[in-house]
This record gives sequence, C-alpha cells and structure tokens, in this order.
Amino acid sequence: MTLVDIHCHMLPGIDDGSKDWPTSIKLAKEAVADGVTHAVVTPHTLNGKYLNHKKDIISLTRQYQEMLDEANIPLTVFAGQEVRLSGDLIDAIEKDDILFCDEEGTYMLLEFPSEDVPTYAKDTIFKLQGYGITPVIVHPERNNRILKEPEVLQTLIEQGCLVQITASSYTGLFGSKVEDLSRKLIEAGQGCTFASDAHDLPRRQYQLSEAYKKMAKEFSPELAESWKENSRKIINGENVQMDWRPLKKKKKFWLF
Repeated sequence: MTLVDIHCHMLPGIDDGSKDWPTSIKLAKEAVADGVTHAVVTPHTLNGKYLNHKKDIISLTRQYQEMLDEANIPLTVFAGQEVRLSGDLIDAIEKDDILFCDEEGTYMLLEFPSEDVPTYAKDTIFKLQGYGITPVIVHPERNNRILKEPEVLQTLIEQGCLVQITASSYTGLFGSKVEDLSRKLIEAGQGCTFASDAHDLPRRQYQLSEAYKKMAKEFSPELAESWKENSRKIINGENVQMDWRPLKKKKKFWLF
C-alpha cells in the first residue's frame, strides 16, 4: 500500500532537519517502519535563516535516493521545499528557484512565521494562483495567531488554499491546545492531509500511521483513507478539494 509523506526534513546538513548522512538514513528507516513508501523531502527556504536553491536540493535528493537504493531501504524520495511566505517569493518563482510537491508545479508547501500570518499573505497567495500554483498551508495548527484566531485560516481557505496538518500535532505531541485545534480543523473539513514534518528533533518523529489510526477511530476509516489519497493526488498534481465549513463558534455564557 502506498503511503505518501509530503513534508519532511531528511536531507542532511542544509536546514534544521537531518545533520548528516547517517541521520538521513536513520530517518528513512523510521519512515519505512511507519509505513511510508514515498516522501517529498522539503528543506526550508526563504525563511530568513535557510535559503536552499532548487538545483542544490535536486542534486542532494538524487544522491539520497542512490544511498537508499544501495542500502535496500524501500523509500522513494522527491525533491521539494517548505517555502516561507516572503517578499522574495514571487521573484524566486520567476527565477525558477522554487520546488513543488508535484512535477507540474501545481502544489507548493507554504509556511507562515510561527507567531503570525503576515498582512500581505492574501495578496501573495493571489499572485501565486496567477501562476497556476495552489498553496498548501503547512501546520497552521501550530501558528500562534491561528491558535488564537482560527478564523484567520478560513479566509485563506476561502481563497483556494489547501491545508496540511502535522501528524504529531493531532496525536498530542505539541500539547493539548494544538491537538484540540487540529481536531477542530479536521471536524470542519479545514484540512486535506497529514504530513510528518519529520526532523531529527524531539516531537518531530514519524507518527503518520498513528495519526491516521486515531482519525479512523475518532472520525471514520473513510476519512482517513481520503486524506491518504489526497497526499497521493498532491504528488501527482491531481485535483484536491476540501469539503469544509466554518468552525463552530464558542458558546458565550453570560453571568447576571
């Protein structure tokens, strides 16, 4: 059975993920043990600390695949990027320095700063869509602004963005608030797939299978299968739709 991880940090020495080749091999073995068959390796870029260029990532990914094949590790990897929303993003697109989840350049992983959603997000997303790009917003449940104001995410979904939730957010490794928001987003259809966001760091281990098992139990096996299918569709550049609705508003209790 095919299980795709569209967001992980396995390439060595180029961001805050794997620090070296042995660690990259270890992460690959952990992915396979969790049932993953295909992974988009997605180093950070344009985030103010890491600027990883397309050609370098492609070269490193090819080298990684050769090492996996030599070690008989049954994992197929594709070159991608986790792209930070930035004033330099459109210029990078025009210079052909951005990688996508699919060869057609349809789906791009878009990351916000951890504390906020910049005011220019909607304008940049509109420009990306003009290039035929659908942004996949990564781990919004861990964004402090969205944690406080989940309706901020809805405005971006209304624009046509997809949403990827980190598996370990839903399984509780980032705390109860993040877990609770993850569950609410799933319930409202404001997400389309899980990803590991695996790093060689605490709380960044492979938990895709656990997240899908939890989803099947709390919601339905059919929903879990559809989210798995969406990850396959994303790497194939196929159409993905989110059947979403607004989050339930908190009831207000008045004291007299």
